[in-house]
Amino acid sequence: MGSKRKTRRQLLRQAFAATAAMGGMGWSSEPRRPRRTVSFSASPRDGAAGVGPIRLGGPVFSRPEDPEQLARAHRRLGYRAAYCPPVDLDDTARIRQIERAFAKHDVVIAEVGRWCNLLDADPQKRAANLKRVTEGLALADAIGARCCVDIAGSFNRDVWYGPHRKNLSREFFEAAVENARAIIDAVKPKRAKFCYEMMGWALPDSPDAYLEMIRAVDREAFAVHLDPCNLVNCPSRFYQNTALLDECFDKLGPWIVSCHAKDVAWEVEMQIHFREVTLGTGVLDYATYLKRLAALPRDVPLMIEHMKGPEEYDKSRQYLLELGGKIGVAFQ
Repeated sequence: MGSKRKTRRQLLRQAFAATAAMGGMGWSSEPRRPRRTVSFSASPRDGAAGVGPIRLGGPVFSRPEDPEQLARAHRRLGYRAAYCPPVDLDDTARIRQIERAFAKHDVVIAEVGRWCNLLDADPQKRAANLKRVTEGLALADAIGARCCVDIAGSFNRDVWYGPHRKNLSREFFEAAVENARAIIDAVKPKRAKFCYEMMGWALPDSPDAYLEMIRAVDREAFAVHLDPCNLVNCPSRFYQNTALLDECFDKLGPWIVSCHAKDVAWEVEMQIHFREVTLGTGVLDYATYLKRLAALPRDVPLMIEHMKGPEEYDKSRQYLLELGGKIGVAFQ
């Protein structure tokens, strides 16, 4: 009797166990010296709008099961990028169907989101989350997505993404680096990248912190998923978000593989309270955001996120299209 072909999950489990056995999942207290040289290639801040149109994307609410119809549904909304449809890692046939259908209609799968706490205080939950994100990267690579994305995690015991005094510590940084390495080394992706989203109360919390993490992780498959609204955590960043956007693109441009589109407003009370709002109703400098994104030398998707239902997504999409027309930025 011949041996059965191993599933992706089985292969990942073996690789993951080997990485753990070598100490790849351990949390080192000693900083690691980077081996990769980090070079800077800033995108232009002015001049022509960019080298190509922006690939816009967002969710489809009346989502058909058939991959062909699903790809067409994205195109009907004017989207050429999509969030990864639900599919099991071992369902190779459906993965291939989705990949072929989306490629046929020129809809890029921008990301596989795996939103969970990689630093959960419960060891069993932490291990399960690490496994889930590892499988997410494997799925992204199999289906041709640009990246698998999560936040680096949180030491908060009550809210998986919540604030904690140790979220800005060296311990947090080293744990995030080790997790990124373990995930990438278990999958060894050939197409997809693994990314952490920056957060206002957890590392990486700035372009410089992300650069330090890129150096420390030291893996070609580690990249940047840009969500600038997440970085607006104080009045100076709120009022000077144009400078913040420029800093993100100046320093992280070579590694950006996908972006989120949200907006931020200040709800005035006795404490600082920022909240996410429909695009165009907040303060984020979308003219600068779109120009800098269009100027990147790669096709980087911009995904509308966190809107409250189809109507807000429609308003946000229309805002971007109208603004693009005014400033000379085209959308695919």
